[in-house]
Amino acid sequence: MKVRRQQKIQRTTKKQGKNGTPVEVAPKPELGSALIPKERYVSPDYMAQEWEHMWSKVWLMACRDEDLPEPGDHYVTEIRNESILLVRQKDNSVKAFYNVCHHRGNRLVHSFEKPQEAATSFKCKYHDWEYAINGSFMDIPDLETFPQGAPPCGGLTELPCDSWGSFVWYSLNQDVEPLMDYLGIIPEHLDPYHFERMVLTKTLTVEWDCNWKASVDAFNESYHVQGIHKQLLYYLDDLDIQIDCYEKHNRYLIAFGVLSPRVVAPGEIPPAIKVVMKDAGMDPASYEGSVHDIRHAVQKFKRENGPSQGKDYSALNDDQLTDDYHYMIFPNITMNVHADDLMLFRQRPHPEDPNKMLFDYYMYELPDEEFDAEEYRRPLHKQYKYGEVSLGLVINQDAYNLPFVQKGMQSEGYEGLWIGDQELRIRHFHDTLEKYLDSGAVTKK
Repeated sequence: MKVRRQQKIQRTTKKQGKNGTPVEVAPKPELGSALIPKERYVSPDYMAQEWEHMWSKVWLMACRDEDLPEPGDHYVTEIRNESILLVRQKDNSVKAFYNVCHHRGNRLVHSFEKPQEAATSFKCKYHDWEYAINGSFMDIPDLETFPQGAPPCGGLTELPCDSWGSFVWYSLNQDVEPLMDYLGIIPEHLDPYHFERMVLTKTLTVEWDCNWKASVDAFNESYHVQGIHKQLLYYLDDLDIQIDCYEKHNRYLIAFGVLSPRVVAPGEIPPAIKVVMKDAGMDPASYEGSVHDIRHAVQKFKRENGPSQGKDYSALNDDQLTDDYHYMIFPNITMNVHADDLMLFRQRPHPEDPNKMLFDYYMYELPDEEFDAEEYRRPLHKQYKYGEVSLGLVINQDAYNLPFVQKGMQSEGYEGLWIGDQELRIRHFHDTLEKYLDSGAVTKK
């Protein structure tokens, strides 16, 4: 198919507000063009190396800060075979612990991905060993019958824990760098969106039949739009995309509310762009300009009408009022960041099988003037198998395709990923991953 070039997207450089998201192009990294071996996706040995040298070393997102509003409120999240208990303390800090009793290994809290309120202590349901909310031992029944006494650890094993962006983070690495150092450019780039103002409207987990990295890859490039998401060609520019790679993390900036250069402009406004206009409060039927000018018309409308709708866009540049500022926080957080919402994916490895993964989906939305905080109810988190729930047309299309990718990677006729420039974020992601594995191997020696 011949590509029909429209006028090149002019990205906003003027900041609206004091600390707008930087839009400068980052230097393109020299990462070579070597094939990425398929073994990274299918090998149990590689999966084990990832756990030892990467998953157990990095910062990981656990939950929302608001999930733990009061002392004793707690939340359990999981990564591979580890269960992590997060607890709000009396001084308003949050502590993270391995969710395991030191007596016989029982999980202290059995709920998962559900905020739990007002614990005054944690009592094991097996033999009643009891822990304070700060993790220390409160009571060990019949302690005098243990000739060795109480475990010398003094209580639950604590892990590094911190907060940023309205989210709570933890690490399995006792010597991990400070969270803000790990995040690097991310706070400066994303703080202007004020995620703390957004409310959770959807949360679920789906088990997919693919390696977790195959999912990361799928959401880190737009090259596949022309193949899997043809309907999006009438909604976004999949070619003129700014890709920026930083130390660990990366992003792309993709224009919404425009036509792809791959298609001819239709005689009327495409349905998907009408939705963009209606969501902003505009009436598509009254629009008299060119379809190529709709993006800027929406930006202008939202800038002028946002305050009356109860929405503060003052810290965002004009392009952020329409476009997808798409960030990948290494290793497993994909953030589709928009002025009015945050679609966040957390991609977790399966505990045992490199050919499976857990896909966590969260939607956060910026409330308008009609939002009633007292009537708001957090949606319940549920877990599904593939095919049991819809995640919307676009993600459903990816979810359908990924198991076939995983099966194909196990073919003798396939050697590995042949990556092009449009997939630079994938190569950068693998380069970061390999640095962790190489560093771990050196340390191990």
